[in-house]
Amino acid sequence: MSSNARRAPLRGQLSPVGILIGCVGCVIITASSVYTALKMGSLPWPTIFTSITALVLLRAAGRTSLNEANITQVIMSAGSMVAGGLAFTIPGVWILGAGDDVSMLEMLAVALAGTLLGLVCTALIRRHFVDESDLEYPIGRAAAETLLASRAGGQTGSMLFGSMAVAGAWCVARDVLGIIPALVAQVPIPGVATGLQLSPMRWAVGFLAGRRSIIWWTVGAVAGWFGIVWAGSALGFWDVATAQGIVSSLGMGLMMGSGAGVVIKDVALPLLGRLRAPGSANIDGGSLGEDFPQVPHEPKAPVAPSRELRTARRGKSSPRSSLRRMRSPLALMVAAAALVLCFALGFSPLVCLVVVALSFVTAVMSAQSVGQSGIDPMEIFGLIVLLFVAAFSASTRVQLFFVAGVIAVACGLAGDVMSDFKTGQIIGTDPHAMWTGQAIGALLGTFVAVGAMAVLVGAYGTDAFGADALFVAAQANVVATMVSGIPSTAAFAVGLAVGAALYLAGIPSMMLGLGVYLPFYMSISTVAGAVVRWVWDRVRAARGADTAQAEEAGVVVASGVLGGESIVGVIIAFASVAAGLAGA
Repeated sequence: MSSNARRAPLRGQLSPVGILIGCVGCVIITASSVYTALKMGSLPWPTIFTSITALVLLRAAGRTSLNEANITQVIMSAGSMVAGGLAFTIPGVWILGAGDDVSMLEMLAVALAGTLLGLVCTALIRRHFVDESDLEYPIGRAAAETLLASRAGGQTGSMLFGSMAVAGAWCVARDVLGIIPALVAQVPIPGVATGLQLSPMRWAVGFLAGRRSIIWWTVGAVAGWFGIVWAGSALGFWDVATAQGIVSSLGMGLMMGSGAGVVIKDVALPLLGRLRAPGSANIDGGSLGEDFPQVPHEPKAPVAPSRELRTARRGKSSPRSSLRRMRSPLALMVAAAALVLCFALGFSPLVCLVVVALSFVTAVMSAQSVGQSGIDPMEIFGLIVLLFVAAFSASTRVQLFFVAGVIAVACGLAGDVMSDFKTGQIIGTDPHAMWTGQAIGALLGTFVAVGAMAVLVGAYGTDAFGADALFVAAQANVVATMVSGIPSTAAFAVGLAVGAALYLAGIPSMMLGLGVYLPFYMSISTVAGAVVRWVWDRVRAARGADTAQAEEAGVVVASGVLGGESIVGVIIAFASVAAGLAGA
């Protein structure tokens, strides 16, 4: 086969129009992801949102290729995980009051090093974790099914952008015009922050979280704030301040325990089982994690390959030859990341070597975790490496946050890339084209994420980050507390053990920990979104709507709401900075 024939699928899938749309979308999605991660204390996967958006915009441009739409959404969504890695770690520096020690150049170095290491790792492990294993990658599968379903047309685009417009208008009315209050129904309870947030984005998180997750989130919130804080202090077991320290420590322990459970159940045990299996010495064979399924799925009937899929398969070169061609660029990327760590962040050569090596280890863990459960505890992996580096080096406190940031970005990107590779495997997208799209989006997202963080700090100041502040930054709070000292070591140890045990038992201890850790009004506002979901399902069922179509419509509307408020929130922050500069 000629080289031109081999390059044909790449040219047809990675098009100039798709790259342009993807880059514009990447700027918007990455900036809004920074805002969402800081404001909500979580970052829902943007893949469904970007898949629908890419398909709608490409159709408007007269493009109908499903694989082109897939690569466009890959470019759009890649920067969001870079944003998450930064937002889940770096604000911890500001929470500890050391914000003046972090420059935007250093933040850019953290993001760039993590991005380069994450991209290299995904290029090396794609074949094993996607082509040869039977890991589910539920997010990637959902994106593939969304693309396939949305291809038929309908009102998907109008629902998505209509809900975005409504949520954006609500955000303007609340945060700019002051017509809508931010918090209502507050009740004075000692030590407990009550009320209901009038935030469509918060409600959308509850809508999308799933009934089981919300139940455990609610259990954690009630047990933590009404059991430990209110009842415990009322009964004289401790004072309110001590109770709040216990709750924050317990919540952090539960979240870290959940991350430990992910490593044990979704990484270590499947790997151990594979090593013990016959023929396990061959790393290219076998599958990981098949004994520990986390996301049940119905078997799908075989589908005849589409013309696009057949063309892509004919045009693909072998994975091994493709990887051989990439060896030199990948080696240069690793070297560049190491130089950034040494010269831009001031790490010693030994620390650089450890961070580079452990970035690959944790990225593999992230790929396994996302493939198995759809969960990517990127900040937990960053925290693990941070503690390891702190144990043997003389790195400063700020540098430890940099370590966590690099690892979190690499792991977040690894999880996102591998999910996208699963989408491409299902619909027949060329993997080289997908990796190229990921590199474009991730590198662009690196600059956008840092710029968005700088804008938010400039608009609201470093005091706006913390558990009771404008930006809750829950994960960064956990990292900051681990660096500065845990309020209640005993409560943290209990949470760590219980969180790991619950996760191993199949209980979402991360959701339980979020309920314990986050202020009560945030949790109850999230539960309100789940109530909306329950009402939505009942109303649609009463009207005789198809269950699958009703569920898809609800996810589309909630995704639009989530995107609308987060995008407008970033625009408001940009406007605030611009107004401040104009008045200076």
